[in-house]
Amino acid sequence: MTKLIHSMIRVLDPDVSIPFYKTALDLDIAERFDLNGFSLIYLRNPANDFELELTHNHDQQTPYTHGTGYGHLAVCVDDIAAKHQSLTDAGLSPTDLKTMTYQDKPMARFFFLTDPDGYKIEFLERFGRFQ
Repeated sequence: MTKLIHSMIRVLDPDVSIPFYKTALDLDIAERFDLNGFSLIYLRNPANDFELELTHNHDQQTPYTHGTGYGHLAVCVDDIAAKHQSLTDAGLSPTDLKTMTYQDKPMARFFFLTDPDGYKIEFLERFGRFQ
């Protein structure tokens, strides 16, 4: 069976991105490889073994563009209102908390957060299919 192991995003400044992901998702550096011209920084937390790979190209001077295909990363949390408040208190400016229904039944409670490079992260309350 195939196992998902990481998702990679390019970042302009890892010294800004690493603390952001620690605050937003409680991710720590699992491994870091500073190579000739670029760095690979793998982030994860004890809740899972899936990693977020930050790739930093040392000579990149301008922000990356995301094109029209990228959507967002998604994570689930036990208490969506508490997470929303903690990110607001940290000055990270999450979007408003929303509820989505499907066939008149609750489907999801969620909000979005944008990282320093413009990547969107969806936070979903642990419920139903979002476990």
